[in-house]
Amino acid sequence: VIQYASQGRYEVAVPLCKQALEDLEKTSGHDHPDVATMLNILALVYRDQNKYKEAANLLNEALHIREKCLGENHPAVAATLNNLAVLYGKRGKYKDAEPLCKRALEIRENVLGADHPDVAKQLNNLALIISSEYGNLDYTRLSR
Repeated sequence: VIQYASQGRYEVAVPLCKQALEDLEKTSGHDHPDVATMLNILALVYRDQNKYKEAANLLNEALHIREKCLGENHPAVAATLNNLAVLYGKRGKYKDAEPLCKRALEIRENVLGADHPDVAKQLNNLALIISSEYGNLDYTRLSR
């Protein structure tokens, strides 16, 4: 799916992803981490197609499943929060993106430690959102 999407072959990627999602739901039930992963992948494919509303709906559903199954402070929850924040950023919804990005950062810092590369990437994403929101980077906003 990811390979087809990266090649811009969405006409192949989307049906494959939907079929995989349907199969996972049949075997594992809707509220399963693997279903959340597939929802996340399909959402990213939709995001790449500029289908932002569909992508946001899928990411919110993936977030709900991951929080329910894995707990609110799991790295997979942080990944979904980050994807949702990036999506909102692409739509110019920086005020919606910022708290999601901050929550993802908090989870990653607490679970992975402040020196982990994923924390650095999350800080960078937060800086980009704040920079886009305010026109220039206000470093004081990075403090939580």
